[in-house]
Amino acid sequence: MILYPAIDLKDGQCVRLYKGAMEQATVFSDDPAAQARAFVAAGCEWLHLVDLNGAFAGHPVNAEAVESILAAVDVPAQLGGGIRDMATIERWLDRGLARVILGTVAVENPELVREAARAFPGKVAVGIDARGGRVATRGWAEETEVQATDLARSFEDAGVAAIIYTDIDRDGAMQGPNVAATAALALAVSIPVIASGGVSSIADLIALKGSGAPLNGAISGRALYDGAIDLGAALAALKD
Repeated sequence: MILYPAIDLKDGQCVRLYKGAMEQATVFSDDPAAQARAFVAAGCEWLHLVDLNGAFAGHPVNAEAVESILAAVDVPAQLGGGIRDMATIERWLDRGLARVILGTVAVENPELVREAARAFPGKVAVGIDARGGRVATRGWAEETEVQATDLARSFEDAGVAAIIYTDIDRDGAMQGPNVAATAALALAVSIPVIASGGVSSIADLIALKGSGAPLNGAISGRALYDGAIDLGAALAALKD
């Protein structure tokens, strides 16, 4: 199971939100590239990047910060936030991203997800962010009636590389991930699932790994910045 350290970008800085609220952002670094280098030095094999401003604006906002990260490290990185058309997908992949994450458009324009997955095999993931099992879009500001599992199943034949499943009510709250819901989603589809939201200890990672579902990985942010998770120790624990 892969551990994806998260670098969430707001106004060019590395931040973490509390339950997705932009007004409850804690700044952890004003040098995203240096933060990326620190994660890689500790042994991470992937990075998870989010353009928070972009998620609300509907187009990339923190491109300069993302590009500084891509220039600073040589591990693959995936990015979500404000990627809502084919031109933006192509542009990011051309700039060295290993994978783009499509969230809002997965609900509003699912055919774009299918088109992108066909055009760029292995490089398109779907971000499913949910409150109480229902999908939220546009930076989590708009709730839909779409069930997370139904949305995931709708892409079974699309060729997407992964699903990043975030339980919004756990995100940044340091209360542990929703292991049951994440495992249930992973068991409901054949697409690899990455857990996100609430991972705050090595015990949480071990619980996800031992959930009985074939999870591809887990994303952690605040716990790594706060020191609640030692990245090196966590990576070692997941390899055992």
